[in-house]
Amino acid sequence: MEPVTAVVNPAAGRGAALVVARRLVEALPAGGVEVAQTRDPAHAREIAEQACAQGRTVLAVGGDGLAGCVAGPVVAAGGVLAMAPAGRGNDFARQLGLPTDPAAVAEVLLTGRIRHVDVLESGGRVVLGSVYAGVDSAANAIANARPGVPGALVYPYSAVRALLTFRPAGFRLGVDGEEWSARGYSVVVANSGFYGAGMHIVPTAEVDDGLLDVLVIPDSSRWTLIASMREVYSGTHLRRPDVRVRRGREVELSIDRPLPVYADGEPFADAPLRVRVRPGALRVLVPRGG
Repeated sequence: MEPVTAVVNPAAGRGAALVVARRLVEALPAGGVEVAQTRDPAHAREIAEQACAQGRTVLAVGGDGLAGCVAGPVVAAGGVLAMAPAGRGNDFARQLGLPTDPAAVAEVLLTGRIRHVDVLESGGRVVLGSVYAGVDSAANAIANARPGVPGALVYPYSAVRALLTFRPAGFRLGVDGEEWSARGYSVVVANSGFYGAGMHIVPTAEVDDGLLDVLVIPDSSRWTLIASMREVYSGTHLRRPDVRVRRGREVELSIDRPLPVYADGEPFADAPLRVRVRPGALRVLVPRGG
């Protein structure tokens, strides 16, 4: 096993990340894993940079936000990223089929293989899963505010609460230079198909095809959208004739009013912005044979 630096978000999963990190230290050869708790995103990136400079595998122990945060330094250094999913969403790990059980994560660290996957880049920042704006980013803000809802329900609760008050916006997109204007509830620029703790929002997305999948949730009755939320988990919402997906390598996004833009579960940027794919830019440790 290559030496590993476990970058741990102590707040992830309401303390679950720390428990996972301790179990990994117990399960792996003595001295194989050093544990570093993060204070904030800048500190997490600093830890990852130092680990890569020392030739160590960077293990993100937390959720999508932490994994996305440390992925930038790993890509820049040509290092290796491993993940121990311990957050609320864990959606990029879900896309890759990574295990959550600490014993299985330890096995990946011992015997796993390297997989080259795509990442998104916008404004010099790396994103793993997707960049999105609209009712979903509004829901993400509610979820991040910790509304006192049990972990498994926080994203469905936040989505319904956001839908009750959100007004459709006008989105203007340029997908490889081809313009696309739509009025709707959300736009998602996806590398991975999942967000929101298991919502299969863009089931056509693949992490190693060198393309972005761009989905717009069109203007519709908010009650219809609330009633059809189950379809988003199964991915069957793509059967609706008004839900469209386009594919490309670079996307420009502008919105007709200020809306929060999120990425990997965290606040990201203001529109207008440009997102491009970097094919095969990240080396990720995955189960052998998986």
